[in-house]
Amino acid sequence: MAQKKLPASASFADRVIYFNKHVHFDGKLPKGIRIMNPFQEDPNILPLSSIFYKKFYDDHQPRHLILGINPGRFGGGVTGIPFTDTKRLKKECGIPYEGKETHEPSSVFVYEMIEAFGGVEKFYGQMYINSMSPLGFTSVAPNGKEVNYNYYDSAALTDAVYDFIVDNIRKQIALGVKTDVCFCFGTGKNEKFLRQLNDKEHFFGKIVALEHPRFIVQYKSKSKQLYIDKYLSAFQEVMG
Repeated sequence: MAQKKLPASASFADRVIYFNKHVHFDGKLPKGIRIMNPFQEDPNILPLSSIFYKKFYDDHQPRHLILGINPGRFGGGVTGIPFTDTKRLKKECGIPYEGKETHEPSSVFVYEMIEAFGGVEKFYGQMYINSMSPLGFTSVAPNGKEVNYNYYDSAALTDAVYDFIVDNIRKQIALGVKTDVCFCFGTGKNEKFLRQLNDKEHFFGKIVALEHPRFIVQYKSKSKQLYIDKYLSAFQEVMG
């Protein structure tokens, strides 16, 4: 069945919700790697994330794009909203949630930064966060536990999802994002891959990389305020 097209009058929120509803990966993954599509695996996630987008994005205002790596099991994997765990969804975004509560360290930093930016309405009115891969990946550790896996953790996975990533970025741009600057969460492998991709595809005029929230929380927590200031400075430079 063909997908019903959105009307030209569709808001930014409508476009994101439509994208989330239809995003899927039908390629072949390396052995031992599983795709994580919260919008198809949990019937509650699309309605929950849709409330968030209708609350903060139901307009025609263009935003700057921030690209992370891929969703984790306790943030976007549970809420359908990048870098937003259930605690931040309730407390910071004011959206009710009654399921299992999750805590993601990256989400803690991101929402502290958003508060310093001026709050959720101001931040989400100017910024849109997604990921290089909008769907997550997991593998099984030697102890049998399922763990997060990144698209760049193996060359085989990167190759398998390359076209999917390119297609995803094109679709993110079509939502209504500005292409003068794209912000990248991650100053290591994610930045390197995005820069190489951008050199080839010419998606954005400029890539501005910022240390990944997880890296800051895990290794630089004592310098957290310095990184919040760095984020705000980078955003301010683009917005004037």
